[in-house]
Amino acid sequence: MTAEKIAELTGHGNPIFTLELSQKPGILFTGGNDKGLVEWNLHTNTFIKVMFPVKASIYAIHGPVDYPLLFTGLRSGQVLVFDFIAQKISKSLNHHLKPIFDIKSVKHKSELLIASEDGTVSVWSMNTLELVHTIKISTDTVRCIAISPDEKQIAFGCRDNSIQVYDLEDYTLIKSVHGHTMSVFALTYSNDGRNLVSGGRDAQVKIWDAANYQPIQNIPAHLFAVNHILFHPTRPYFATASMDKSIKIWGADDFKLYKIISREKGYPAHPLSINKLAWNGDQLLSVSDDKNVMIWDIGF
Repeated sequence: MTAEKIAELTGHGNPIFTLELSQKPGILFTGGNDKGLVEWNLHTNTFIKVMFPVKASIYAIHGPVDYPLLFTGLRSGQVLVFDFIAQKISKSLNHHLKPIFDIKSVKHKSELLIASEDGTVSVWSMNTLELVHTIKISTDTVRCIAISPDEKQIAFGCRDNSIQVYDLEDYTLIKSVHGHTMSVFALTYSNDGRNLVSGGRDAQVKIWDAANYQPIQNIPAHLFAVNHILFHPTRPYFATASMDKSIKIWGADDFKLYKIISREKGYPAHPLSINKLAWNGDQLLSVSDDKNVMIWDIGF
């Protein structure tokens, strides 16, 4: 496996916490501790514009499939809704009073889920943008959301070190999963839905059997917190990003380590914490506390 940095996007003045590929090919959105949400052109690897200003740091961006909307979750607890057709912020979802850490959507239910530091997840209608209900997940922060590929189950990673798995039809608790010794920062189901993969502040990556949520394997993956885990859309690999300034690529079937992208390995990589990843085909995009976006060509 090879990795080559093909571009570095500069312009942010502060750490970048999150990124989201647009449904429109070749467009990327990034947000962080800056004054606005930024749009980039991935065909030319250039800055397009600041989409809109924000009054607080951006922790989460989500563009649901089949909706001309972009949801931006802020440290203030506010979620801004940008309408691509109207080309403006059409609504602000003002329910949470504490930071928003993750936003996901459930296609078959046309519902939006917002996870907050207040320990709850709010559920919204995608069609009316009205609040449907609120689920109390934890007494502490809900950091991340993972939805199974068949949209039957949903898992929440919490600051109390637990993973809470719910039935997506009626939002009833199926199982509380314990294993991490520190906050769960990253959570995702494998593409075939067989495994749930979690990463924590304890630097561990854990593989769980999604049929019964029993542990399959523990990987001492990084030196510091695992900030994000992301499966390749079509190939049997997943990538992890860490506070230890490295990106690692693992086999989805054998859980073996295939690639380390870091300065220690001689790559022109991020010198600070890597916060979020995105796969754009075989290109891996990363954002960091170093204020930059890096684009890596991964050869499989």
